Amino acid sequence: MSNLSPTSLAVDGSDFRIGIVAARFNDVYVSGLLDGALKTLKDAGVAEGSIVIERVPGSNELPLIARYLAEEGSFDAVIALGVVIAGGTRHYEMVSDSANYGLQEVAIKTKVPVVAGLIVGDNEEQVKERCVGSIPKGAEFGQCALEMAQLRRKYC
Repeated sequence: MSNLSPTSLAVDGSDFRIGIVAARFNDVYVSGLLDGALKTLKDAGVAEGSIVIERVPGSNELPLIARYLAEEGSFDAVIALGVVIAGGTRHYEMVSDSANYGLQEVAIKTKVPVVAGLIVGDNEEQVKERCVGSIPKGAEFGQCALEMAQLRRKYC
């Protein structure tokens, strides 16, 4: 985990249902995030059959499918995974900002926790380290979903 990440809480996820929407763009890196999130969920007891994974073309498409999952009504939390790498134009800023804002909006409107598992890097090396390297952000996103699902159960 990164040095600034919160200490993980022990969460029993055995009765949670988690939706995951993951971009296919930058697939090697998004798949690394997905693997980390899945391992964390399964280690916490979330049954494989209680995890639904949907793939979308890119990060810009994450909010819509996250909303479909949240509105479906049976998910305790949704994890959205995407990777955006800076390029020669500012297009990456537009994609990452709109995806992040859209995911927050989904969570607030549906009252279902949505983990914005977006990695935005200035270069491929930064992204690689966080997705398939020494900073396991996928695991952190999975842990966040577990903790938020537990809080949702407490208050809803």
